[in-house]
Amino acid sequence: MSKALLVTGGGRGIGAATARLAAARGWAVGVNYRSDRAAAEGVVAEIARAGGRAVALGADVSSEPEVARLFDEAERALGPLGGLVNNAGILERQARLEDMDAARLSRVFAVNVIGAFLCAREAVRRMSTRRGGAGGAIVNVSSLASRLGSPEEYVDYAASKGAIDTMTVGLAKEVAADGIRVNAVRPGFIYTEIHASGGEPGRVDRVKDLVPMKRGGQPEEVARAILWLLSDEASYSNGSFIDVAGGR
Repeated sequence: MSKALLVTGGGRGIGAATARLAAARGWAVGVNYRSDRAAAEGVVAEIARAGGRAVALGADVSSEPEVARLFDEAERALGPLGGLVNNAGILERQARLEDMDAARLSRVFAVNVIGAFLCAREAVRRMSTRRGGAGGAIVNVSSLASRLGSPEEYVDYAASKGAIDTMTVGLAKEVAADGIRVNAVRPGFIYTEIHASGGEPGRVDRVKDLVPMKRGGQPEEVARAILWLLSDEASYSNGSFIDVAGGR
């Protein structure tokens, strides 16, 4: 029987690419979405046509009750979880910090930080060998912004990803003896829909010359790093980061 994997924010971008690649490599995949059910069901249909197994699961990761329900539904549909990709994330329109209000900060941190913590918590509760689970792997999707700060655009988003980096290191040490590995990827400028949320759909083309490789990345290039960290090939990697950013 295939192992079960939950991908939060799996309906588009890096999450969708990860879900498709995971299914191709034998995982049964839970494709989580918050509001765009059609996109998630489209990914599930793609996976089914390719002979894989997947299910679309709606839940807002910033809601504690919804996260608990999400994990229960994933296991009912797919079996015991062996992996989590903490991918759900948001950003708001480009702005300087002096123009940000508390409501914006609360929205960004609720999804990007609290949501990731809640999902990691539920995964640990189910996968920990100390709690009767079979172990597993968690991959957090951070961002190169955690190192660069995103001045003039998304300092709040960058800070939220800095929190994910710290959580990755701490949780990796906390649950290593429980059979769970925790790692992260830090994508750079990737061609996904998230840039439209910030008010600049063509942002990657504008900034790609800042990248030593002189191009933006594709979601599939990030997905390959995520799948490696989930796999047994990364069996001694824990608390580690892979920057998928063209050398920036």
